[in-house]
Amino acid sequence: VSTQSTGEKGGDVKGVFSRLVDGINAVAKSVKEESGKDFMLDEKYGYVHSCPTNLGTGMRASVHIDLPGYAKEGIDKLKARCEELSLQPRGTRGESGGMTGCRFDISNKHRLGYSEIQLVQTMID
Repeated sequence: VSTQSTGEKGGDVKGVFSRLVDGINAVAKSVKEESGKDFMLDEKYGYVHSCPTNLGTGMRASVHIDLPGYAKEGIDKLKARCEELSLQPRGTRGESGGMTGCRFDISNKHRLGYSEIQLVQTMID
C-alpha cells in the first residue's frame, strides 16, 4: 500500500489500506456476480496467485521516505535495521531499480502467513 501510488500526500496508511480493501471487495463482488465464482483462497496459505512469491496476501505495503543518514552511511546499515523490523528497503525505482538521493521505498518483508492487517501494522510500527 503506497500513499504515493494513490496520488496522496502524507502518511495515511490506514486510509489507503481501507480504500484498497473496498476496491478488492468490489472486484470480488463483480467477479462473483458475473461468473458465480470466488477468488481462490486457501485457509493456511491465503490467496492463490499465478506467482508463488505472492502466496499469502501477496500484499506489499510500502512507504517512500527520505533517510539522509542511511543514504550517507550506506545501504548495508539500512538493510540490517530493516531486517530487525521485518522490513525491506529498495530504491524508489522498483525492485531492480536504484536509489534516487536519500529517498527509499520501505516495505514489509513477509507476505506468507500474515494477514493484510498485520502487514500494514508492521509498516506503521
